[in-house]
Parts: sequence; structure tokens; C-alpha cells
Amino acid sequence: MARIQCEVVTAERVVFQDEVDMVLAPGTGGQLGILPHHAPLMTALTFGELVIQRAGQEDEFIAIGGGFMEVGPHHVTILADSAERAEDIDEERAEAARRRAEELMAQKQQDDAELARAEAALRRSIARLKVARRRRTSSSRGLGQGHPPGAAR
Repeated sequence: MARIQCEVVTAERVVFQDEVDMVLAPGTGGQLGILPHHAPLMTALTFGELVIQRAGQEDEFIAIGGGFMEVGPHHVTILADSAERAEDIDEERAEAARRRAEELMAQKQQDDAELARAEAALRRSIARLKVARRRRTSSSRGLGQGHPPGAAR
């Protein structure tokens, strides 16, 4: 089966680099599925869950905080503003960040910039929690063996 080279990078480091079977990415217009031999594409990404699938291996979950994705027939490069693998996420810290962001948004005396920062912090913490919890759930059930999220196993 054909594979596609995938690289996920931030300004600080390379988060993931390997040949994969499929990449699911949170595009600004919805979820994007990338397979080998995909048509060339350049798109913006939003806060969300990046899923990397490799046959015979558990799916890899990465929380990303926006960025861009470049796709060619044999490669996909994700330039993320932030990216954390599921196993690197401290779920308690992410939950605390979510609560702080919600509290800030509930305050009435905020200017537009403060509100936008609080909304971004909330979206980032929700994405981190989703990725951390998905990995924990799929590991305990033995799921994630190269299947799209929600697919029959």
C-alpha cells in the first residue's frame, strides 16, 4: 500500500516525522483527510486534533494550535503554531487552563483583545483535553489500530 511522508513541526521542534497511511487535520473549513497521491494543497489549520494513521500501529493524536498544511502527492507538512503529542499533555494543567479561560470570558469588563485571547486559550485547552482523553480512551479499549475516529472497528 502506498504511504505518504508526514512531518509536523513548530518553531521550536519537529513533533512528528514518518511515513503514514492517512492524516486527518482540523482545517478552518472542517476536517481534512489526506491520503497518498493527494492533489497539491495549501490550507490554514485551526485549533484541534491531528490524527495520524499507520497500518498495524495505534493512531497518533496531536493537539495543534492552528497553523498551515502543505500537501503534495508524496508528502504532507504541517507547520503548527503549537503541537503536543497526546502523551505529552498534562491533563490536569489543560483542565485548569480551560477553567481559567472560561472564567476570563465570563468577566464583563474585557476589551476585544482580552476576549479574543481568552477564546483562543479556551479553544487550545479544549483541543488538548480532547487529544489527551482520546488517547487514554483508545488505549484502554485497544482501539486506534489504523481506523478513522468514529469508524466501525
